[in-house]
Amino acid sequence: QLQLVESGGGLVQPGGSLTLSCAASGVAFNAYAIGWFRQAPGKEREGVSCISRSGEKNYADSVKGRFSISRDNAKDTVYLQMNSLKPEDTAVYYCAAQINFWGCNYDDKGYAYWGQGTQVTASS
Repeated sequence: QLQLVESGGGLVQPGGSLTLSCAASGVAFNAYAIGWFRQAPGKEREGVSCISRSGEKNYADSVKGRFSISRDNAKDTVYLQMNSLKPEDTAVYYCAAQINFWGCNYDDKGYAYWGQGTQVTASS
């Protein structure tokens, strides 16, 4: 069993930055790929970024060059550094854990554990 808790969301002006954290508790955190997803009001949930067990990173086209994902297995934590935030980045952000031996992906049905979400709002 793995528990995930997101933090770091908030209100920021367009062009600003936030760093989200996903802290895990339970067993074998380093055995999981971790993904960040977001859901805006009235829209479907979408994958934003993910990081594999070995540290391979993937980004959605909409955030490439602005967001950066990293993991610290010693702290059982994954981070999402978000720069140059845009109003369209406004959403509830979720982290999730996936058993994946070959990398990571955005198939949310493959993620067994989810956090409760944290709100990110980019608005003036």
